Amino acid sequence: MMRVVRAAVVSAALAAGLVSVPAAASAAGTPYVPGTLRPSVSQATQDAALQKYYDFWKKNFLTTKCGTGTYAVLSKDADHSFVAEGEGYGMTISAMMADKDPQARSIVDGILKFVKAHPSVNNKDLHAAEQDSNCRSVNGSDSATDGDLEIAYGLLIADKKWGSGGSVDYRAEAVRIINAIKKSEVNGTTKFTLLGDWGNDAEYKNSSRSSDWMPGHLRAFAAATGDSFWTSVRTRSETAVSQLQSSYAPNTGLLPDFVVSTNSTPKPAPSNFLEGPYDGKYSWNACRDPWRLGADAISFSGSAAVAQVRKMNTWIKSATGGDPAKIQSGYSLSGAKTESGQHPCFTAPFAVAAMTDPGSQAWLDKLWTAVSSWSPDSTDYYGTGITIQVLLILSGNYVAA
Repeated sequence: MMRVVRAAVVSAALAAGLVSVPAAASAAGTPYVPGTLRPSVSQATQDAALQKYYDFWKKNFLTTKCGTGTYAVLSKDADHSFVAEGEGYGMTISAMMADKDPQARSIVDGILKFVKAHPSVNNKDLHAAEQDSNCRSVNGSDSATDGDLEIAYGLLIADKKWGSGGSVDYRAEAVRIINAIKKSEVNGTTKFTLLGDWGNDAEYKNSSRSSDWMPGHLRAFAAATGDSFWTSVRTRSETAVSQLQSSYAPNTGLLPDFVVSTNSTPKPAPSNFLEGPYDGKYSWNACRDPWRLGADAISFSGSAAVAQVRKMNTWIKSATGGDPAKIQSGYSLSGAKTESGQHPCFTAPFAVAAMTDPGSQAWLDKLWTAVSSWSPDSTDYYGTGITIQVLLILSGNYVAA
């Protein structure tokens, strides 16, 4: 089954500039690898920016309309009112805000209740990927791997924040979903994540989504389960990232939305493989890669992602002349613009990549100003959710499970 992810909602232009104030103090999240850059603004300024976006997200995208005790994340710019990836984002964001929001635990528990009320038809321990405005599962009621990966990760964060001795055993819930992902959303032969629990048929079983190759999530899954399978999945994707960069994006380091031929030599998907003409380009899925890979690079010493995201960072800094306002909404793997206009899901992730490069403090500060001064859009769940998660990292409030 095909999945169309979202409409491209392009927001207002960025305000970019350099801020010169004292270096940030440490925050409450996971300690970063020594040498990791942080924005050159006070911790209070960073926390205030995070809080502003989080409060906006709660007001505009959280709803309790789907049942008593439930919360769900509205995906106003997607094809359906609720999508699995959005519920995963909601769980992760809320768990990481545990120290700042007394409602955070209720939100996580409420999203989990919504997720469990909408199981996939193919594996009841996975989440049906889409629900309509009446909170009913639609479009086949099967799963999307990116959503399940994030839901499981959010539960592991919840376990770190609150433990699992209360009314919800977060760790057990996470392990249940992780084991279901292994069974139904990973190709057991190639060790690549599938597109969903519907992706095992001939057309899609040797394809994957680069933004699902989240090394930090896969490390956490290996630790939570004691299953070395997840280490194999991580190292396989790490190798594929390097191969794709070397063969298809030697000057940019950019990755394609979708990858095919995972049973032989992975390569970018052809146009209209699944979602549209830019399926083999750096587009609305792969825009998350600098953030996802960068999060691992700054959290785990020796991460393969360090060199991978530095390549991306070097290119985008040069391609824009150091001006975040020139970051566009998609590129070919060689760096040619595919869509005009700016969107936070393309701009914000590059800030995480910049954190890995000792020579990019001024660039990081410009990106900080761009990301933190963007006026959030009440219809753009995707950009707002990504911006909050990037701000969690930039502000030192990120938690690695």
